[in-house]
Amino acid sequence: MRLAAGALVLACVVTGLVLAWPFGGSDGKTAGKKAGGGSGNSGTKGITIGLALPTKDSQRWTADGTAMKKQFEAKGYKVDLQYGGGDANQQAAQLDSMITKRHKLLVVAPIDSAALSGVLERAKEADIKVMAYDLPLLNTDAVDYYVAFDSREAGRLQGDYIVHELGLDTGEKGPFNVELFAGAATDPNTRYFFDGAMDQLKPYLANHRLVVRSGQTQLYQLTTERWDGAAAQKRMTDLLSESYVKARVDAVLSPYDGMSLGILSALKADGYGFKNRPYPIVTGQDAEPASVKSINKGEQTQTVYKDTRKLAKAAVKAGDAMFTGGRPEANATTSYDNGEKRVPSHLLRPVSIDKSNTRLLVDEGYYTEAELGQ
Repeated sequence: MRLAAGALVLACVVTGLVLAWPFGGSDGKTAGKKAGGGSGNSGTKGITIGLALPTKDSQRWTADGTAMKKQFEAKGYKVDLQYGGGDANQQAAQLDSMITKRHKLLVVAPIDSAALSGVLERAKEADIKVMAYDLPLLNTDAVDYYVAFDSREAGRLQGDYIVHELGLDTGEKGPFNVELFAGAATDPNTRYFFDGAMDQLKPYLANHRLVVRSGQTQLYQLTTERWDGAAAQKRMTDLLSESYVKARVDAVLSPYDGMSLGILSALKADGYGFKNRPYPIVTGQDAEPASVKSINKGEQTQTVYKDTRKLAKAAVKAGDAMFTGGRPEANATTSYDNGEKRVPSHLLRPVSIDKSNTRLLVDEGYYTEAELGQ
């Protein structure tokens, strides 16, 4: 995670490329085999995979950890699953212990990349492979592979939704009032989400068909510590009292569902959410159950769905290939520059969800009808 990532470029995904991966044999002769690996392959026995995830407090991370552990074990690996409790120093200590125990691969979703540079260097010196999971590992050459959803695309989906729902792309002149929110300053994805959204919004801000009445448009003005819903609610309350006493908010760019619900609470307290004053467009991300229910009730407007089961599966497939003579698939071989190297990456595409297609989450088995109250 990081405060700024100006040096990073996560450009368009170059689909179809596969990077040769010189793992699986000391002479490199097995590197050309097909990707994949043996289920319960005897060659995987005795290999321990270390999974270092941020926290148990999020349903998302516990689901990811459980899925990867189960899938790696089904292929014959031992798994050491650790959660960092939201504490970067604790996560660094956990990784240090995994290195001491000679785990062969570390799958890391960093709490704070900056806090891990030393321990990752130790992993490299010990010839331990490192995979960045969901969140990039910055400013280190000790990372071998990156698997994630395309964060810039997630932001584009949010920005495009605002543009389309306001009718700006079909000739509606506006002007419309919009306020912008961003995630944690320490999270490396915060800039990707924001830049992706601004790719869509900037043309309309430039010609004043979109107006930010607060004047707060720079990323440093918009970040939200720990992606906290209460912090987002307070900032929205302040924006309403300072800039919208006589004006209406037409849209709010929110990068994450937990923040979106806090923003909606502030809006409701200010008199929004009623027939004569409906809620503005409010975006989100992660398709969390509470937000999907809110969308179905006509409150939150949109979220970005990232099927983390597919992400866990991609990570396991890549990790297994490293040890079974295959080669991890990379559909972005040059676009992820972490400040030290271009890391071969596999980026998955997210999906925009609004009231018209929340049923997709049930149809794909991501949630049950009971979980969403459908």
